[in-house]
Amino acid sequence: MPTRTEPYVPPYHTPPAATENLNYVDLPVLDLAKGNTPEGWAELAVTVKDAMTTRGFLTVTNHGWTAEQTKRMFDIANVPFDQVIQEEKERYVGNIKSSGSYQGYKLPQYYHIDGGVLDRIEQYHINRDVTKRPHPQVFRQYLPDADAFARHCHFNVIHPVLRLLALGLELPEDTLVNMHNFDAPGESSVRFMKYFPRSQEEEVKTANVWLKGHTDIGSITVLWSQPVGGLQIRSPEGEWQWARHVENGLIINVGDMLEFLSGGFYKATIHRVVQPLPSQRGYARLGLFFFGMPDDDVVLKPLTESPVLQRVGVRRRFEEDQAPTAEEWRKARTAAYGVSEVKKEGEVEVQTLNGIVVTHYN
Repeated sequence: MPTRTEPYVPPYHTPPAATENLNYVDLPVLDLAKGNTPEGWAELAVTVKDAMTTRGFLTVTNHGWTAEQTKRMFDIANVPFDQVIQEEKERYVGNIKSSGSYQGYKLPQYYHIDGGVLDRIEQYHINRDVTKRPHPQVFRQYLPDADAFARHCHFNVIHPVLRLLALGLELPEDTLVNMHNFDAPGESSVRFMKYFPRSQEEEVKTANVWLKGHTDIGSITVLWSQPVGGLQIRSPEGEWQWARHVENGLIINVGDMLEFLSGGFYKATIHRVVQPLPSQRGYARLGLFFFGMPDDDVVLKPLTESPVLQRVGVRRRFEEDQAPTAEEWRKARTAAYGVSEVKKEGEVEVQTLNGIVVTHYN
């Protein structure tokens, strides 16, 4: 059978790394190559448990993709932004508020950041079933790449991490994997995201915040590391620390849905994006993500059969009979984010969705 010839993709020229000495957070490293032996797998389980019960973030290495494959995906990630004209982009804009889904484009000037300033973020969002929606003409040739990327993230990154997290709860390894099926109805997805520089006036009004502090909606987020700084993680002590770039590495974090399922044992960690430092000013910031979510029909109630939760207790965000499904929570948070009314309480903004208080850090 003839092999597929990869279509040419215009190269994305990666900006240089920051030269400033930053207050970097030291994230634990999950080296997936260690999982080839029982002893290594047990060691990884401890690493994941320790990280996700404290900071909720990890760096992942040896994830199975080469630097060349990663470079091609960043090239492809830039195509919807630089190779599609505005008129065509507007034909593929997703109706986020009414559908509760990010599928398609989100154009800049949609989220309110602060002080009347709207975002300068453009994103293109693709369901893990890349055929679920139509795509701009120039991007269609790259759908096999997007499909391979989604499958790699889902099966070779998300699933191993979910197995390790289940072990941390002393549950059967496949407990969480069985809630994350590639072919079931759901919104696990690929996202390309591009932050564009803003005016100094807007930076002043927002205190340099490009995307306010938040937790992610789903279970596990996979961020493919890139050199333009801006991602900051809020420490348990309330300090904002910079995430370090790891060449061909991943940064993964826990989201709301996994915090709900784990009864608060694993932490959905607060993070934000701010203006890069002077050595990188003027560069756009291109992001490549995979958002892992449970199947739409999974009820997000704590896994109280876990011996760990039976020992340490459950931190409830809602009564068990009021637990939303993954679909209900995803739609509520997606529809509301950045466009719905929030209440300021000191340094945070709060809103209530499905009876659950959601906090934003500005």
